[in-house]
Amino acid sequence: MNREYDTIRAEDRGAGLVLLILNRPQVANALNTRMGRDLLAFFDAVNAAPAAIRSIVLTGAGERAFCAGGDLKERNGMTDEEWQDQHLLFERMVRAFIACPAPVIGAVNGAAYAGGCELALCCDFIYAAESARFALTEVTLGIMPGAGGTQSLPRAVGERRAKEIILTGRPFTAAEAHGWGMVNRVCAPGKVVEEALETARQIADNAPISVRQAKHAIHFGLQMDLASGMMLEIEAYNRMIPTADRREGIASFNEKRKPRFQGR
Repeated sequence: MNREYDTIRAEDRGAGLVLLILNRPQVANALNTRMGRDLLAFFDAVNAAPAAIRSIVLTGAGERAFCAGGDLKERNGMTDEEWQDQHLLFERMVRAFIACPAPVIGAVNGAAYAGGCELALCCDFIYAAESARFALTEVTLGIMPGAGGTQSLPRAVGERRAKEIILTGRPFTAAEAHGWGMVNRVCAPGKVVEEALETARQIADNAPISVRQAKHAIHFGLQMDLASGMMLEIEAYNRMIPTADRREGIASFNEKRKPRFQGR
């Protein structure tokens, strides 16, 4: 990714791997209008050229926070119309994020509150530092989760747990999130980005069309009945039969060497 952004950093780590950093550490990486636009532009670019990136790690700048949620100082004094316009931008950004064809791993390095927690939940899976904390605090502010939280959290932790988390607004730990199935791995201090990048590299080394098709089948298949999901899986599978990568994978296995996938 060659584009420069004001509030995020997209670092090319080679071989199709990008480290995406929420970069407002002076305000705990709070999500303001500019960050919403930057994230929308980033994911729109990825979605428009799906072969360019093979995997993404999303984290926050600094040690203190992944993302503290919406920037309430910016929102202070907004008219109803201005608030609604900003939220429409955030809605578009979240839809572009969730539509991303490349797998996105959340590397939650600190507080992920409100909209920050929702950004983490947009990721395909989450690694969290031991010190990370999560919360959906919107009901304590007279609003409610509006960036996918009421939909993504129940899918991760179940309806009853999600209701407790959202309706109380209480923070919870990385260990609790792991126990509930929201977080895949809890990492030692200072290791979360490193471990997420290691997994992202493993994903990036695999056949990119296969990875994209498998992600697509999992995500949309869970929204269908089993028979429809099985049909979707076969359609995704058949997309790979005529590819050079499928032939390369079988050849490399028989020749006892590492495959060289080209995404074709």
